Amino acid sequence: MRVVLLGPPGAGKGTQAQIIARKLSAPAISTGDIFRANVSGQTDLGRQAKVYMDAGDLVPDEITVAMVSDRLAEPDAVDGFLLDGFPRTIAQAEQLQTSLSGLGQALDRVLELVVDEEELVRRLSDRRMLVDGEWVQRGDDEPGTVRHRLEVYREQTSPLSGFYGGIGLLSRIDAIGEIDEVTERAMTALGKGGAAEGASSADPTAG
Repeated sequence: MRVVLLGPPGAGKGTQAQIIARKLSAPAISTGDIFRANVSGQTDLGRQAKVYMDAGDLVPDEITVAMVSDRLAEPDAVDGFLLDGFPRTIAQAEQLQTSLSGLGQALDRVLELVVDEEELVRRLSDRRMLVDGEWVQRGDDEPGTVRHRLEVYREQTSPLSGFYGGIGLLSRIDAIGEIDEVTERAMTALGKGGAAEGASSADPTAG
């Protein structure tokens, strides 16, 4: 299957991406991984992207989409993939549709992890990282910063829900609960319901 996974910071997207992809026997593909591979590999696209990144500017959509398209054309993704973190805007979604069409492919389903904003703030604000042997809160996980990140998500990425809903690809998944419960809901939405083996009930705040 060819799947896009949407969800705000703190919805557990990174965790679910890995589990669902494993169950589908498909690669979990994130834009972060794609950028790192292109920049470190000094590909033409990577060199172009690095110019913008070094200047602190956003990488233009055409470069990002080209990188994603190249990754989706690799042998391990021919029969299916799970995209995590892309597309982020309707413009990127439209370009992705065009790129997939050029590969003779199309998306099967878009899963949106849905979590109440107050729960997202609680999850992210509760996260800690180990610094010099002491657990401290990350600067970008302070409540005020978290709410700003969620506002940016709503403005830029949540319109994708309407876009994909309008073309009949969207399934909204309740992402409250244990990890395996959320996974089972997602697999059911993909028509592959059943016991969510291989999942754990660890902290669901990744992604």
